[in-house]
Amino acid sequence: MTVAPSWIYPNAANNRRTPGDLVESVVDAWKAGATIAHVHGDRNFSESEWKTVFKGIRDRTDIILQIGLSSLPIPERMPVIEMKPDMLSIILNHHSEAFPHGNVDIIHDVNELIEYAKLCNKFGIKPEWEVWHAGSVWNLNYLVDHGHLSPPHFVTLFFDWPGGTWSPATPEELLHRLKQQRHDSICSVSVMSHAQTKMVTMSLLLGHSARVGTEDNPYLFPDKLSKDNAELVSRIMSVAKQVGRNIATPDDGRQILGLEKGRK
Repeated sequence: MTVAPSWIYPNAANNRRTPGDLVESVVDAWKAGATIAHVHGDRNFSESEWKTVFKGIRDRTDIILQIGLSSLPIPERMPVIEMKPDMLSIILNHHSEAFPHGNVDIIHDVNELIEYAKLCNKFGIKPEWEVWHAGSVWNLNYLVDHGHLSPPHFVTLFFDWPGGTWSPATPEELLHRLKQQRHDSICSVSVMSHAQTKMVTMSLLLGHSARVGTEDNPYLFPDKLSKDNAELVSRIMSVAKQVGRNIATPDDGRQILGLEKGRK
């Protein structure tokens, strides 16, 4: 569940931008059943703002705290890495995205990925590997083969995010991408467009996970903006129950991912 401003729908009125707003949104989404909270501000918070976010979320929930803004270089992320979030989002490949007000084109080479792996091992953080195309899997295999990572590997497969790392949000593409993943990976699916519902439902039917939230798609339907993240979480929870999926609690998620129980 992504509690962050929408890059593609910047005028969405349900964006949560201040640390206090984000904490309240996480608490509400956790009450609705969210297992993981993917958090960041418009770009990056100051160190004091991050401390407010960490304390607010961890004092009031047991949700798994995942820190985003994976396009930032490591030095800009070190203050929050040293705060030891449960998970850290890391892009596995050269990254290119197109936004309404400008594009990004950023290099993430193997040496940077090795440094990320070492930092995650040092601070006891589980990487969330962002997988945009087949080259991402090659890089993940490289890190595993060279002894930098141990399973399970949590990967998020991205679809319909505009830019040079775009993948179409179609059933055929989802099946193709899933077949590429390692057998020791846990897969989640993120979709930026209004194809989200069919794609994440398909992911659930196939036994994988779903990521929803204001960063991905802040709309319940193409013509209806969601009230907040809790409403988006409640909707996907209903879909999961209807297709016979069990819902993981944060404690279940920690056990599945091999995380410490309830950091403070």
